[in-house]
Amino acid sequence: MIQKLHIQNYAIIDEIVIDFSSKLNIITGETGAGKSILMGALSLILGERAESSSLMNKEKKCVVEGEFTIKNNSAVRNLIQQYELDNEDELLVRREIAVNGKSRAFINDTPVNLNQLKEIASLLVDLHQQFDTQELGDNDFQREVLDALADNGKLIAQYTALFHQYTKTKRELQDLQEQQLKANAALDYNKFLFDELEEAGLQENELEELDTELKLLSNAENVKQQLGAIYFDLKESEQPIVQQLKSLSNKLHLLEEYHVSIPELVKRLQSAQLELKDIADELESIDSGVQYSPERIQIVNDKIALGYKLLKKHNVNTTNELLLIKESLQEKLTDILNLGEAIINKEKETAELLQECEQLAASISSNRLKTTKPFAERVNALLVQVGMPNAQIKVQLENTTLNIYGCDSIEFLFDANKSGRFEPLRKVASGGELSRLMLCIKSLVAKKLQLPTLIFDEIDTGISGEAAKQVGVIMKELSAGHQLIAITHQPQIAAKADAHYFVYKAIKGDSIKTSIRILNNDERITTIAQMLSGEKPTAAALQNAREMVGN
Repeated sequence: MIQKLHIQNYAIIDEIVIDFSSKLNIITGETGAGKSILMGALSLILGERAESSSLMNKEKKCVVEGEFTIKNNSAVRNLIQQYELDNEDELLVRREIAVNGKSRAFINDTPVNLNQLKEIASLLVDLHQQFDTQELGDNDFQREVLDALADNGKLIAQYTALFHQYTKTKRELQDLQEQQLKANAALDYNKFLFDELEEAGLQENELEELDTELKLLSNAENVKQQLGAIYFDLKESEQPIVQQLKSLSNKLHLLEEYHVSIPELVKRLQSAQLELKDIADELESIDSGVQYSPERIQIVNDKIALGYKLLKKHNVNTTNELLLIKESLQEKLTDILNLGEAIINKEKETAELLQECEQLAASISSNRLKTTKPFAERVNALLVQVGMPNAQIKVQLENTTLNIYGCDSIEFLFDANKSGRFEPLRKVASGGELSRLMLCIKSLVAKKLQLPTLIFDEIDTGISGEAAKQVGVIMKELSAGHQLIAITHQPQIAAKADAHYFVYKAIKGDSIKTSIRILNNDERITTIAQMLSGEKPTAAALQNAREMVGN
């Protein structure tokens, strides 16, 4: 609620401070005294447009400051935390207009932008001015009213969480389906490439090894001839090298006792002889394995030709790179198969969530439908009380596509003159009608919703007598749990005030300025009597005013 409003250098207001009651605050005053100026100043801290023409003294800045208590306002506290502002029980909202027309906004002395100011202020103050449709014609507000009266709170919370899960899962399904479409476009080509590599049957380093084998096969006769010659010299000639080394080793062995170094040299000579013998044996083995084969040469040539064709096609240089490409293609083909399974599972999950959402939405819709008739009847009864006997409201509930709010399209329809033609409320109701309608509706939902401070600017337009009295009664009942501020010309409403403020013009120096003061009990009686019978109230009017205030 708003505890204090401080206005400085705005329009014809030099400086005023208003301390508000937590219940029903009534503001009265002569026409033109400046009541609407107060609302204009208040609208600045609610985020409305600011102009330099609003400055009373063009050489000083204008400042409008509201002090609010937000101890039990969880919605405001959440926003303050979100915007990283000082989170205290008291909230100071300030708007400044410089002499050049530029304005700045502050919350707890921290600068904020207008969007942030409006968002937070909308949870602090609900301002209803004449000729301003405000939120009553807004479908979101209408839905909130109906859900509050239908006690849909828990169902809505459950449904909202489930619907978010459903939309997330549906989006994931769409992503998978898009991936599949893209994958399918390349599926045939990737499968062709994989099959080609699979059919080639290449092994690790095979092409490089085949290159070496082909060189050997192509020179088989020369290689065998050279290997045979070397082997012959080592082991088979008249004086084979291996045998010579063995003989030399034996001779040197006989000289071991004559020199200390000779035994070591004998060992080395024996090692060389053994090594050459092994080399000769391996050469014999290689020689026996080398066979000239035109058929094998053809096979190797064909495999190498295929391999080089694939290397060129995939723009790589080695067999192992081709094998990596094959592995990658295998993974892509496997992924497409897995994608199909993932889509089937995701479709099942999405369908199950959709079914749960539809069931919850149906329950919410059923509760709304049950509420529409008694809600309209109660509002219509209150409309008679507040001086609108020919006005009627009804709720139009139509099935619509499943969305974050359920499966209903909600519209409040209004007929001001029992014409039988109901039209959307926002299109046909006048400012005064909307204000009284809002009062009736909010008096019904006040205990169900966390309402901000309600401000009604001349809600009494076009009513008097009993109707005005009933408006006062409804406002008084509503103020038992909510702060109300109302500008009125009706004594019946003013008499219900917990705090009565009087707006007046006073001459200060060479200028006329608007001021405001809170009235004591005697001043209230006099003011209400003047509202009843004129500037000089009669004794009967004063007595009537006493009774109204007393009651």
